[in-house]
Amino acid sequence: MEEKLLTIAEAAEILGVSLDTLRRWDKNGKLVAIRKEGGVHRYYKQSDLDLFESDLIKIALDWTKEEFELPSMFYCENSAVFQTRLVKMQNAMIGSGLSENILPLIIAIAGEIGNNSFDHNLGKWPDSPGIFFGFDVTKRQVVLADRGLGILSTLGRVRTELKTHIDAVKVAFTEIVSGRAPEERGNGLKFVRRVVALNPVSLFFRSGDAELRLKKDNNELFITRSQINTRGCFAIIEY
Repeated sequence: MEEKLLTIAEAAEILGVSLDTLRRWDKNGKLVAIRKEGGVHRYYKQSDLDLFESDLIKIALDWTKEEFELPSMFYCENSAVFQTRLVKMQNAMIGSGLSENILPLIIAIAGEIGNNSFDHNLGKWPDSPGIFFGFDVTKRQVVLADRGLGILSTLGRVRTELKTHIDAVKVAFTEIVSGRAPEERGNGLKFVRRVVALNPVSLFFRSGDAELRLKKDNNELFITRSQINTRGCFAIIEY
């Protein structure tokens, strides 16, 4: 049986974006529409929308490179919305049968990374405020991103000796900085490192051109320079 096609208005409602956004995505190839027999009206398959929504890493990375309207299911414009989505993720993980031992730890480290973004950029967002936050309980994957100032810009105000993104990311994940604002904002990343080091969890984290990898059950930091310079911060948690 042929899959029913959705109108552009129906697709926009499902994704939580505007009609103009869908038109732009069709033109630039981000989410290509279907046209019947050369017609001008755009239609979409539900399966294509599902596939688009499932590619969390690509959507988040694209957003850090170029500002665009995020699907509402992934966009947390403030910390209150983020906290609500964390509860939603927790409920989804409970429903997936995730171990009660690891579940609160995933919620905690995702919360620290997301809250870090809001704390770092409070009142100072360069353009889009808020963060990308998506999860897939089947893939056991959580993705977060922001278009904020990044770690070097934040820590560099109080640690003027930091000159590279690699140096700043290393400090953020290894050193306790003063508890006074704004430098306390990175201290939660030390907690993230400890959780990953002691549990079957892994983290990929990028800020600027610095890429950090924390492997499951391993306290060693792997920090390298990337050819990609990420706006703000980008993180993938896998468990």
